Amino acid sequence: MRHIVAFCILLPLSPSVWGQASSAITAPDTSGFQVVKAYPHDGAAFTQGLVYVDGTLYESTGLNGQSSVRRVNLATGKVLQKQSVDPAYFAEGLTEWEGKLIQLTWQSGIGFIYDRTTLRLKGTFNYSGEGWGLTHDGRRLILSDGTATLRFLNPDSFREIGHVVVRDHGNPVQDLNELEFIKGEVYANVWHTNRIARISPATGEVLGWIDLTGLISQRSLPHSEAVLNGIAYDSANDRLFVTGKLWPKLFEIRLSPKTAVPVKH
Repeated sequence: MRHIVAFCILLPLSPSVWGQASSAITAPDTSGFQVVKAYPHDGAAFTQGLVYVDGTLYESTGLNGQSSVRRVNLATGKVLQKQSVDPAYFAEGLTEWEGKLIQLTWQSGIGFIYDRTTLRLKGTFNYSGEGWGLTHDGRRLILSDGTATLRFLNPDSFREIGHVVVRDHGNPVQDLNELEFIKGEVYANVWHTNRIARISPATGEVLGWIDLTGLISQRSLPHSEAVLNGIAYDSANDRLFVTGKLWPKLFEIRLSPKTAVPVKH
């Protein structure tokens, strides 16, 4: 049997088979970045969710007793409007859906629905497991829970209607955090890293990585939990924004080949 196995391995492969084998082991592309502009950001904001819609930036901040949903002036970083969350809850991801802001909480299994204009609380909903990041693809809400799984929810009933496991070369990608849906892909912060995964919502496969190492000087951050977390996309002007928990700045960035030299701020 050993000779038969060896013989089979040495048989020449057709060009199409070689192509399949090559693509199967090709690593996803890794993008670097260029800073287009740096904006002020509230350094006391424990950023959990970031949304840019119709020219306005919205932000969800966490920690018990400090959680909130905010409307923020992008240019100045000034908080224009703020709705505090009950101190019993640790707020997490945020997305906009049909004139409403939808906000998760960490371990309470409860979400909040706000009027986008007034930030007035309109209702609540329940879901199972933890809540970390939240976005939508125009049809479904997409929720991360700190694992390698992205869960799809009906935006009206909030019932789970599907899920995918996020994998890179077959390996689950754990600690998926803040999410943003951009041009058919889910962008996901990976907690305690400087990387954003670009994910296929159909298969869960990682299509590429964004390495934001060097985006901000560690000396300007207060402690180890001041990590990259916060992705927002201005679809009207094709602008990508990122920030982090307790970061004093928010950045508009442009993706570039990994060889690009990052600009530190």
